[in-house]
Order: sequence, then structure tokens, then C-alpha cells
Amino acid sequence: MPPVIDKEKCIGCGLCVEICPCEVFDIDHAPKTVPVVLYPRECWHCNACVLDCPRKAVDLRFPLHYMITTTDAAALNHKAGD
Repeated sequence: MPPVIDKEKCIGCGLCVEICPCEVFDIDHAPKTVPVVLYPRECWHCNACVLDCPRKAVDLRFPLHYMITTTDAAALNHKAGD
């Protein structure tokens, strides 16, 4: 699933565009422009855009198959009260 940019929080700094190794984002070079997710299927889910955003305006939604293969079953059981 592609990254999602919160337009309310984004200040248009373009850091997500610069940091993305897959060039998923595109931005109009006008000041204070919110980037666009141009190539959503190219996202590697590396989390760089989320971690580097100064306003925490980028949210990354992981695909189900990624969550299943990287989730610790013991942690899930602990959360369920088992």
C-alpha cells in the first residue's frame, strides 16, 4: 500500500521526495506544495519518509502479507492477554 500524506500537517518541505530511494513521490517545485504519491506500487515500505518527515505528515500502510511475515506471534498472544 502506498504512503499517505496528511495535507493538514505537510509543510511542503520535499524531504520525503528527496529521501525516497524508489522515487515514489513527486512534487511541484512551487513553495509549500504537498508532494504527490506518483508511483505507489514502487514503494519498498522502507519507512524512510515516515521517519524523516519533520511534521510527521507521512503515514505508511503495510500490506497484509508484510505484516503477517514480520509479526511476532508471541507479541500478539501477549496483547490478547494470553
